[in-house]
Amino acid sequence: MDDELLAQANENEARAAALEDLGGPERRAEAARLRDDARRLKAEWRARQPEIEGLEELVIETLRTCYDPEIPVNIYDLGLVYEVKINPAGVVDLRMTLTSPNCPVAGSLPGEVEGKVRGIPGVSDVNFELVWDPPWNTSMMSEEAKLQLGMI
Repeated sequence: MDDELLAQANENEARAAALEDLGGPERRAEAARLRDDARRLKAEWRARQPEIEGLEELVIETLRTCYDPEIPVNIYDLGLVYEVKINPAGVVDLRMTLTSPNCPVAGSLPGEVEGKVRGIPGVSDVNFELVWDPPWNTSMMSEEAKLQLGMI
């Protein structure tokens, strides 16, 4: 929806410019209306940006409450989360992996993660994808996680 607002604003500006090039009072009036609408759409788009940033912080906080039971570090700091994207409608795109395809919690951890993210106020839906490429390795861990596990 956010991308749609910006795309519609840009389309309105382009149509306004084309109408102005054609000239005439009716076309100029329509161009002015389209420019006003483009300004309104851009203002709405800008107003929604902090909401997305705040929601992203909540999603990351929530991901930090999820643990692989064999490793005492949360999945976010372990580097298992590859992507978190949120659109203004509150849809979260989440791509993550596990330490290995044979991970004992492969059947339960993804569902737990998706359920916790889905339960965050402001999240309307979750597009969850469990991926194996690139394969996880210890270089993906945060410095804090490495320190916690005695790796530095």
